[in-house]
Order: sequence, then C-alpha cells, then structure tokens
Amino acid sequence: MNAFRIARNELRRLSTGTMPKLALVALVLVPLLYASFYLYANYDPYGRLDKLPAAVFTSDTGAKDSSGQQRNVGREVTDELVKSGTFQWHEVSEQEARDGVRSDKYSFAIGIPSGFSQALLSVGNFQPQQATITLTTNDANNYLSGTIAKQVAEQVRKTIAEKVGSEAADRFLVGFSTIYGKIQEASTGASQLADGASQLKSGQQQLADGAAKLADGSSTLATGLSTLKTATAALPGQTQQLASGASQVAAGDQKVADAASLAATASSDIQGRLDSYRSQLVTDLRDAGVPETQVQAIVARADQLRSPVDQANGKIQQANGDLAKLADGARQVSDGAQKLAAASPQLASGIAQASDGANQLRDGASRLSDGEKTAVTGTNQLADGAAKLRDGLSAGLKEIPNPDDPTRNATANTIADPVAVNANGEASAGTYGAGLAPFFISLATWIGAFVLFLILRPLSTRALTAGAAPFRVAVGGWLSSALLGIAQVIVLFGAVTWLVGIHIAHPLGAIGFAVLVSLTFTSVVHALNAFFGAVGKFLGLVLLVLQLVSAGGTFPWQTIPDALYPLHVVLPMGYAIDGFRHLFYSGATVQILGDIGVLLAYLVGGILVSTLAARKRRVWTVSALKPELSL
Repeated sequence: MNAFRIARNELRRLSTGTMPKLALVALVLVPLLYASFYLYANYDPYGRLDKLPAAVFTSDTGAKDSSGQQRNVGREVTDELVKSGTFQWHEVSEQEARDGVRSDKYSFAIGIPSGFSQALLSVGNFQPQQATITLTTNDANNYLSGTIAKQVAEQVRKTIAEKVGSEAADRFLVGFSTIYGKIQEASTGASQLADGASQLKSGQQQLADGAAKLADGSSTLATGLSTLKTATAALPGQTQQLASGASQVAAGDQKVADAASLAATASSDIQGRLDSYRSQLVTDLRDAGVPETQVQAIVARADQLRSPVDQANGKIQQANGDLAKLADGARQVSDGAQKLAAASPQLASGIAQASDGANQLRDGASRLSDGEKTAVTGTNQLADGAAKLRDGLSAGLKEIPNPDDPTRNATANTIADPVAVNANGEASAGTYGAGLAPFFISLATWIGAFVLFLILRPLSTRALTAGAAPFRVAVGGWLSSALLGIAQVIVLFGAVTWLVGIHIAHPLGAIGFAVLVSLTFTSVVHALNAFFGAVGKFLGLVLLVLQLVSAGGTFPWQTIPDALYPLHVVLPMGYAIDGFRHLFYSGATVQILGDIGVLLAYLVGGILVSTLAARKRRVWTVSALKPELSL
C-alpha cells in the first residue's frame, strides 16, 4: 500500500456522507474565517479615525503680538482641528470634555487653557513663557485611543511651534531687512560724508595755503605802511609850503599871461592895419594906372617885407596861448596844492591808522595761519575717519542678510522646522491590515493545520496492520492533511486578495510560499499527533502560543524579552512571516532562501518524526490499544 493510496482512503473516509463532507468544507474554511475576517476588520483603521469621537475646547482670551496686532492662537488652533476632519471633533466646554472622556462619550479631549496666546506670543516680546496644551485620556475606554491621542497632541504641539517659530523667525528676518535698509542709508550717508570730507580736506589745504600767503602779505603790507607812515609824517607841512609856492607861481604866471595877451592884441591890430594898407596900396596903384603885373610885383614885394611881421605875430599869438594855458595850469596846480595841503593831515592820519591796522592784520593772519595748520590736521583725521566709516559700513552691509520675501519665508519656515523627514521606503504595505497580513496568514495556516487533525487520523491503522513501510504510512497520513492545507491557503488567498482587497506584490510567489508553509505546518502538527497521540494536540496548541509571542508578527521580534529570542530563532512561524513580508511588499531576496530552507527542514523533519512514530506503532502495546486519554 503506497502513500497516495493511504491518503486517498483517508479522504474517502471523511467524504462519505453529508456531515463528513460539511466537516471537510469547514476544515478548509477555518483559516479563511480566522484570517480574512480579522484582516477585513483591521484593514485600514487609520483611515477611519474620522469616526472616533474627540473633544476640543479653548479658554484662550488672546493677546497682542509684538506688532500690536490682536491674536487668539487658541481659537485658530481649535478652528483648524475642527475643520481638519482627522477625528470626529466636537467643540465643547472644558467640563463637558472631561465628563465626556470619563463616560466614554469622547475617546480623548484636547484643551487650550486661558493665557495660551499670551504665553505663546511672549517670545516676540522677549518675555518668554511656555504655553501648554492639556490632553485628557481614559485608558479604561481604549488604550490605543489614548496612544493615538498623545501622538495627535504632539503633532498639534509641533504644528503650533512651527507656526509660531516661523512667524517669530520671519519677524526676526524682517528686522534684519530693516537694519539692512538703515545701515544702507547710513552707508550712503557715510560715503557722502567721506566725499565731502575729502573735498573739505582739499579746500582746507587751499585755505591753509591762502592763510599762509595772507600772513606773508599782511606782514609785507604792515612793513610798507609803517615805512609810508614814517615818510609821510612831514607831509602836511611840506604840502602847505607847496601850496604857498604854487599860489605865487600862479599869480606870476597870470601877470605874464596878461602881458602876453596885451602884446597879442597889439600884434593883431598891426596885422589888421597892414592888411588895410595892402588893400589900399593895390587900389592906389591901379588907380594910378600902373600895370597889373607891376601891381602884383609891388604887392608881392610888400608881402615879402611884411613876412617877418607875420612870423612875429604868429609867435606872439602862440606864446599868448601857451602863457594862458600856463596860467591856467599854474592856477590848477595852486588849487590842487591847496587841496593837497588841506588833505595831507587826514592822509597822514589815515596812513598811520592803516599802518596800525596792517600790524593787527599781520598778527591776525599769523594766528589764522597757525589755526589753519591745526584745522588741516583735524580735517585729515576727519577724512580718514569718514573713509573708514564708509568702508566699515559697506563691509558690514554685506554681512547683514537681506533676503527677498520668498527667501525670507522659506528661511523662516526652515528655522522653525529645520529638519524634515524624507521617507524613502524600500517597500510599503500600504494599510494596517496589509501590514498584519503576513502574521495572520501564518497564524491561520497553523490553526488550519491544527484543526485538520481533529478529524483526520495521523497514521492509518489499516496500513500499519497490513505491514506497510513506516515511511509510506507516515507520508500517506500527512498527504491528506497536506492536500486539505493547500486548499485552505488557496481559498484564504482568494478571499484576502479579492474580498479584503490586500495588494500582494508577487502573488504567484506568495501562493507558492504559502503552500510551502502549509505543507510545513501540517507536517509538524502531523508529527506531533503521530508521535504523541492525544498529547500531540496539546503540544500543537503550546507551540501556537509560543510562536504567537516570539514570531514578531506585530512588533519587531527584537522587542520581545531576551529569554524569548531562542524561540524566535528555533520555531518556524517567524520564518514564514518573514518570507510572506518579502513576497507581499517587495519581492524575493537572498534572505527568503533562508526562510525556505528552514521551512523545508521542518517539513522533512516532521515527516521523519512521523516515520519514527509509524515504526513505533508497528508494535502494538496495551497503551496503544487502550489509551489513558482519548480525544
């Protein structure tokens, strides 16, 4: 009798009649009922948090920020929470929120106390206070809702901190921009000051040079005026003498001019008479019958004789004019001399005063020259200082940040939240249910293998009685459960993928691996039942519990107590879960070969233990015929 025939006989035994057939169907559906319904119920609980009732209240009265604007951050936060829709938010009073959490009306409550805005905005006024948010939970309602509430409160706190920090940083950067503008104005003014100081330096040097020249000139002027003062001290007396002499000369010149005028008059009379005599002579000669040629000859001769008289008359008339001019000039000189004599005392006094003023001017110009030398030194220092101020402000201006509005906003947001998380998942489950699927499918497969042997016989008594080989008996007893286990995982995968909607990255590989897991688990459970009999069923439950706590199906297995580490390494369910995760989310890796190797080792080991049990069962004992415990 071969193994396949033994398995066929066992399945035929279970399929005769209606109830056995229903029992087989139930056995196939047990993993489906366990895993699919659980995964369906927990498919995406985070996506239904909007059904979770939560309370929020605010007692904040608001406050003024550093710019004087009235703010009520508590009101802003409350409105944002209610509008967010992340939970089923209810805005109530503080007392209603506390009573609601206590009575399980609300899963948790977030409260914003009075003075929240004042404390939150105090940083901008340099009076820092820490703002607080109250979180009310009740683990008697649900532990996980309280855990979720703490995460929500932390997120709210972080969001508020980022918002306020961003606003504070923005004001801080705006202050930098204001400082930049003022420093820029100061830099422009300093540049103008430096240019003006440079011009002042040049002008001051010219002024100093001019003051030195003024000092030299005024000294020369003072010396000259002093000499002039000395030289003109006797000028009034001398000019008086000059005036007296000029008056006498003018009187004498006038007498000479008068005499010359008489002589000129007499000479003119003589000329007139001579002209009359000439005309009379011409008339008489013509009347006497003297030829005209002779008349003209006689007149010409007479003119020759008169020529010296005419010359003398011209000289007399010229001398008369010159003497008249001389008399007028002498009179003018006399008048000028009189005026000079009259003005000389004042002139001498003015020259003396000018000499004294020139001395004072010399002394003042000397002091001005000395002062200008000091002023030049100060002006040079002013120009150097203005240049340093200009250069310093220009260099400092480059060190002051002056971002534009987009850059300032981005910088403020970065200051408020300097670190961002760039999630780069190598593989993603997608939903909470998909994340738990490897664990619950593995668990359901073990349970499916366990329940199969509630009605299946691990070893065929008929085959043992017929003397079949122990290996054939063992494989035949396992094959019937293996076939039903394969049916279980196929039905389970169909429901999980089509009905529940869990996406599997590599479905064919996952189904093949699930078949391997089912074969392994049925082999192990079969070996326990074959070797230990009724006690084997109990040991199957014990192994189930041990694997539940050590497989790492929910939390990472490294978080279990150290004492359970060996169980994780030894028992097969952890390797089944690890293989499912790789096939569900990413794909086959080298690591999955290790999982397959461990499962194959358990599969072979289970068959070997079953073979050993079949060998033992070939010898009938009293305990085998009449066991103390029968299930």
